[in-house]
Amino acid sequence: MFKFLLPVLILISWFAQAEDNEALTVDRAISQNIQLAFPNDYNVDPKRGDFEIVNYVLMSNDVGERWAVITLTNLSSGNREFNNEHLIALFADGSRMSPLQYKLNFRGRETQSITVSFGEHKFPILSILSSN
Repeated sequence: MFKFLLPVLILISWFAQAEDNEALTVDRAISQNIQLAFPNDYNVDPKRGDFEIVNYVLMSNDVGERWAVITLTNLSSGNREFNNEHLIALFADGSRMSPLQYKLNFRGRETQSITVSFGEHKFPILSILSSN
């Protein structure tokens, strides 16, 4: 009986530990005024739009998922549709990537916070960029 229980207990503890690694934690804050000069060899830039980033909070987990809570303002007086192409994340290896598929409607001059995923990446996100 004991020979059967020991492997089961080991499996249960392993599954419990695996779940903990997927929980998101807030990454250490980096000044949003930091100057970074990575080359942009592939000319990856955010789509032009009327959205300004007010602030953002970066999050990640041990699995390598990268997320951000971003507060955006529609600078236009008219309604606008925000999509994932309006943002670019700059990673610590210099690569740039848009978040996964996302759409959100904004009224004129409206400010909203959104949570977006940048998928899995080995390197942390250093900054989030928009065209404004």
